[in-house]
Amino acid sequence: MSDQRQSIAQLRVETDACYQCSTCDTVCPVAPIDDSFPGPKFQGPEQWRLRDDETPIDPSIEACSNCLRCDAACPEGVSMSELHNEARAEHAASRSSLSAKHLRDRLLANYGLLARVGSAVPRLSNALANNRLVRWTAERLLGITAERDAPTFATQTFREWWAERGGAQVADPEKRVAYFHGDYANYHTPAVGRALVAVFEHFGYEVRVPEQRCSGTPMFANGFLDDARRVASFNVDRLAPLVEDGYDVVASCTSCSFAIRSEYPDLFEMDGVSMVSDHTYDALEYLRANEPLEAELAESSLDVGTLSYHAPCHARNQGLAGQTPDTFIGVEGVEVVDVGDSCSGMSGTYGWKEERYETSMAVGQELFDGIEATESGDGVTECPTCAMQMEHGSDVSVSHPLELLRDALVD
Repeated sequence: MSDQRQSIAQLRVETDACYQCSTCDTVCPVAPIDDSFPGPKFQGPEQWRLRDDETPIDPSIEACSNCLRCDAACPEGVSMSELHNEARAEHAASRSSLSAKHLRDRLLANYGLLARVGSAVPRLSNALANNRLVRWTAERLLGITAERDAPTFATQTFREWWAERGGAQVADPEKRVAYFHGDYANYHTPAVGRALVAVFEHFGYEVRVPEQRCSGTPMFANGFLDDARRVASFNVDRLAPLVEDGYDVVASCTSCSFAIRSEYPDLFEMDGVSMVSDHTYDALEYLRANEPLEAELAESSLDVGTLSYHAPCHARNQGLAGQTPDTFIGVEGVEVVDVGDSCSGMSGTYGWKEERYETSMAVGQELFDGIEATESGDGVTECPTCAMQMEHGSDVSVSHPLELLRDALVD
C-alpha cells in the first residue's frame, strides 16, 4: 500500500463514531436488490473495525456501486466513501492482475486512455463499438455487457473545438473560471462544454480550459487508488496556479466536481489540494450563486415542454438535488419535473459490468417508472452516465441543464 494511503489503524479510528444505527443501509440502492450484498455498514465500519493485516477484504465490496448515498446519510459523519475506497483498493490489489475481471475493471477505470485512442478515428470507433460481434466478444472475454449501446465518439472533441476557436473570448480580471470538462464532455458530448462556455461568456466570464486528466471517479469506483492519485496530482498541479490567480474551477459533471472537492482532499495529501477543493463548484451551482439567473430566465422562453429530471447521487451528495428544477421554475415553455430521489443504477462504470447489469436496471426501475409517469419525451440531468441510463431504460432524449440555459439565454 502506498505511504500516502491510510493504514488499517487510521481507518479504525474513522469507524469509532459509528454506533450501528444502520441509516447507511436504509439508503443503499443495491442492498434491497442484491440479497448477497451485506450493505455499506458492513463494507465500511464493521469490516475495518474487525480487520487485521492478515484478514482479506470481503469480495462483496465489488457489488457496491459507489453512489455514496451512505456517505451523505451518516448522522455521525463517518466517511463511508473513504472506507469503501480503501476497501476496494485492497481487494483489487489482491486479485490476479491477469484475471479477466481485473483487466476489465482496469480498462473501465482508465477509460480516458481508451477514449483518447477511439476519438482519433471516431467514425471507425463508433462502428466497431456497436458491432454485434465486437460487443459479444467483449462480454464473453471481459465481462462488459453487450446490452448497452456504446457512447458515441464526437467527430470533434471539445478541446479540438476550443483550440479551433482560439481559446477564451472574454478577458475579465474580476470574473474568471477554469473549466474542468472531464473525459465524457470532451470525447462524447462536446455540446455540453460549448454550452458552458456560451453561458459563462454571456455573463462576462473569462473561461480557461487547462490541461487535465480524468477526475478519477471511475478509478475510485473500481479500486485503483494509485491511478486516482496520479490523475488527481496532475489535475491539482494544473488547477492550483489558476486558483491562486483568481480563477474558480467549474465542472459540468457532478461526479467530477464531487471528486475534486471531496474525494481528493479526503484521500490524498498533496500540495494545493485543499485550495483547489475549496474553489471547485458544479457549473450550475456556481451560476445560481453568482448571477441573476432567475431574473434573466423570467424574460426567456424554451419550446421544450415537460422534461423528466433526475438528480444524480453525486449531485445530492453536494446538496444540489433540486437545483435544476428550481432554476427553470417560471420559464415559459418548459416544465422540469423531478421524477424522485432514486438512484439511476448506472453509477458510472457499474452498469457496464455484465454481472451488474440486471442489478443496475433493477435499481433504475423507480427512475424509469417516474419518467413514464410524466409522459415526457425528453429528460434532463447533470450526470452523463445517469443520462445514459435514462435513455437506455426509458427511450427518452436527455439534455444537460447547461444546454437548456444556452438555448434560453444565448441562442
